[in-house]
Amino acid sequence: MNEHEVVTRLQAGDIDALQGLVAAHHVRAVRAAYLVTRDLGIAEEVVQAAWIRAYERIGQFDAARPFAPWFLRLVMNHARNTVERRDREVALAEPFAAAAPGAEAAAETPEATLEQAETAAEVWAALGTLPVAQRVAVVQRYYLGLSEAEMATAQACPPNTVKWRLHAARLRLRGLLRPLVVHEVERSS
Repeated sequence: MNEHEVVTRLQAGDIDALQGLVAAHHVRAVRAAYLVTRDLGIAEEVVQAAWIRAYERIGQFDAARPFAPWFLRLVMNHARNTVERRDREVALAEPFAAAAPGAEAAAETPEATLEQAETAAEVWAALGTLPVAQRVAVVQRYYLGLSEAEMATAQACPPNTVKWRLHAARLRLRGLLRPLVVHEVERSS
């Protein structure tokens, strides 16, 4: 059964059809939410809330369109709101997470594995320094693969705002990760 048929069944009130959508999109949604929230438990809660919201609003969804962009927009919006709300509260020290869920080590030697983990840790830390709107933009563009037009629609903002957020995020990440790149160049020489 294709996604269009599953959505149509869900719109007709068949809640069992939701299983097909969850199977197809849940893992990617949790990973995307995790990259924004930086906490797996919160990411899972965000995605659960997004599934509930999707079910409640499925009647408003145009079944002729792809489901994933619509659902991932719900996830990203909820993740952004959650982070902004959390940032307003008292910040507590969070345990370090070395890599996003599902990240796989492809290194063959212990040294290469260590270097890969260190690189992942530095990228993770740099991503965490970005303001949440820029972090969402980076995740949407480079993890979810959305175009700038799709991002503007998902974020309900002008395309130039999306371009600015991506530009500012790239500049910040480039500055933070420059020592890592210099180290890699020196090591390979």
